[in-house]
Amino acid sequence: MNMINLRHCAASFALLALASASGCMDRTTIFDNPDPNLRLSASEMRGDAISRFPFKQEAPKAKEINARAQVAYPLNRVDVVNFSQSDWNDVEVWVNHQYVCHVPKMQRGQLKEVHFPMLFDEKGNSFPMNSNNGKMLVRSVEVLHDGKMYQLTVEAADYGL
Repeated sequence: MNMINLRHCAASFALLALASASGCMDRTTIFDNPDPNLRLSASEMRGDAISRFPFKQEAPKAKEINARAQVAYPLNRVDVVNFSQSDWNDVEVWVNHQYVCHVPKMQRGQLKEVHFPMLFDEKGNSFPMNSNNGKMLVRSVEVLHDGKMYQLTVEAADYGL
């Protein structure tokens, strides 16, 4: 049994070394985001997010929006879907009024994966992976679109994990 654990440990170390050598350390996700516009490095996303602070408290609050957010804690991401009849451009996704990710284009009916490491606070810290063991939960998701702030309905995703 110890030999299996040793091999597993060695394989994990080799994979980590390979990922580090290939530049994966500045990535927000292991696999490419389905949206090519969201395949930026962590450094690029961090810089962009910091430039969007502070939270737009003064933005007009809109009553309704045809969109939804679901939180997939096991996958460390928030999924956002625009159910309106038009595409949205230049959208800011805000979590808990504290973390933001810019989504250049939200096509209607297309799910956007906003992984926790893509959400940054004003100091450049990303949203905690594994929600910091339940200490940091997604309490609100809002989108800034066309100068208005929209509160989304947030549900926990059920992926059967």
